[in-house]
Amino acid sequence: MRRTLIAAAAAGLLTVAACGTADTDAPADNPDGEQAPADAGGGDEDTGDVPDEDVEEGSYVNVVKLTGIAWFDRMEAGVRAFADSSGIDATQTGPSTDSPEQQVASIQSLIAQRPTVMGVVPSDPGAMQAVITQAREAGIVVVTHEAPQIQDADADIEPFANDVYGETIMEDLAACMGGEGEYVQFVGKLTAETHMEWSDAALELQQSDYPDMTRVSDPVESDDNADTAYERTKQLLQSHPELVGFQGASSQDVPGIARAIEEAGLEDDTCVFGTGVPSETRQFLTSGAIDAIYLWDPALSGQAMLEAGRIIAEGGELTEGTDLGVEGYESLVQSPDSDLVFMGDAQLKITADTVDDYDF
Repeated sequence: MRRTLIAAAAAGLLTVAACGTADTDAPADNPDGEQAPADAGGGDEDTGDVPDEDVEEGSYVNVVKLTGIAWFDRMEAGVRAFADSSGIDATQTGPSTDSPEQQVASIQSLIAQRPTVMGVVPSDPGAMQAVITQAREAGIVVVTHEAPQIQDADADIEPFANDVYGETIMEDLAACMGGEGEYVQFVGKLTAETHMEWSDAALELQQSDYPDMTRVSDPVESDDNADTAYERTKQLLQSHPELVGFQGASSQDVPGIARAIEEAGLEDDTCVFGTGVPSETRQFLTSGAIDAIYLWDPALSGQAMLEAGRIIAEGGELTEGTDLGVEGYESLVQSPDSDLVFMGDAQLKITADTVDDYDF
């Protein structure tokens, strides 16, 4: 699938948008000349206040990397479902922007309140390690998610093998592109462990099986912000007029990419695949600006994390084949790389034909 007249369309888009152009061949975290990202959660700046935490001693709490987006709103529904089914007081909290510093501060404020179990979806697993150790030393059971390299949690629950997820997206992207042409990868942050694992696995597959495809730059950071993904897509369309393919790791990547694609009128000439939520991508799947989204249900992963924490807190242990009683997590597989990591079988793929089957 090769695009025609894309240079003219991209130039027109950039003129209408009056957007500055960044050098996207430079490292993705280089801020020179780039517009500051908007706040995805509509809340404080990155240096703003940490939300007040108020949890009962003995309760369960889930700390996400970012509040105010559909992905973690859906996960909070799973936390509530766990509370309803178990009778345990369980809540969710986190910073209003994707800030490792704010997430660490949030966890530190919770440690003093002594919840029994803490779920953590780290913005930056490396930055979380010390505070996770502090929580465990305080007697709190800590179960992480999207952090398979974590060293000192009680357990890490993953929805699937991360390399397989990245390879699946690349196979579909390559099929759409006819196995040739230029593409780019987006991630929420370069420090987001699972985002990089998916991207690296996809790149490795592309280089081995689809040598006529070319990645135009290192992964581009969106800061888990659809507006940032939108702006950087416009920049990429101008600086790489032959760009055809887009792979997004953050749930905010493909909606932002798709906005830029629609504005340029390139729905039929590009291939956009990546992690997404039905409610945020439905209109773009319908228009063709997004070809497919991939995900696991965040509500189910929220339940799975807290159920794993409950088992450990009550003196049990997770082993190969453990059934968490949550769809997709009925028979855990222990990672060959870490005794702490347990994987489910919860991967989903959604297209325009199936998006209306999902209500989140």
